[in-house]
Amino acid sequence: MQNKRFISILVFATIILLIPLIAMQFSKQVKWSLSDFITAGALLYGTSLFYELILKKVLKKEYRIILTVAIIITLLFIWLELSVGIFGTPIAGN
Repeated sequence: MQNKRFISILVFATIILLIPLIAMQFSKQVKWSLSDFITAGALLYGTSLFYELILKKVLKKEYRIILTVAIIITLLFIWLELSVGIFGTPIAGN
């Protein structure tokens, strides 16, 4: 069961990565480089692996929910910072 869950999490992350790849075929407005895909892949697969670790190690449901929400919020903030620079750090994409 756990192996199926892990594979489904990785498949979901891969599907998310395929969205901009497919969009690049139909639109000139989506322009991702190889480094964009590598960065997005590292974020998505890293978050997926961290989520799987939480599911394996954390037994209390409340803690699982809190940690899951925390890693999703962290992923979104990092993604937003890299894409549009909402915090204005030197790693901002804009």
